[in-house]
Amino acid sequence: MKAKFSPLVQKTITQIYKKDKKLAEKIQRQILLFESNPKHPSLRLHKLSGTLDNMWSLSITTSIRMVYRLMGQKTAYFVDIGTHDEVYRK
Repeated sequence: MKAKFSPLVQKTITQIYKKDKKLAEKIQRQILLFESNPKHPSLRLHKLSGTLDNMWSLSITTSIRMVYRLMGQKTAYFVDIGTHDEVYRK
């Protein structure tokens, strides 16, 4: 699976890297894992519903999520990153 990122996600990851390098490294590890093995259990992938219908969630930590939509069968376009409440209340 190939990961692509919205400008918002790119900006947020850059901000996280400046503030919390350990979290930034965890994000990078989870994205690499997602690209090599998108069904790995530690990613805790699940399809969303409601206003986020047709989107999927990937867990970075117990509190940080990344939301993406599939673009075909081989590309995931990440549209948001943040805490559970931040990404699901939009």
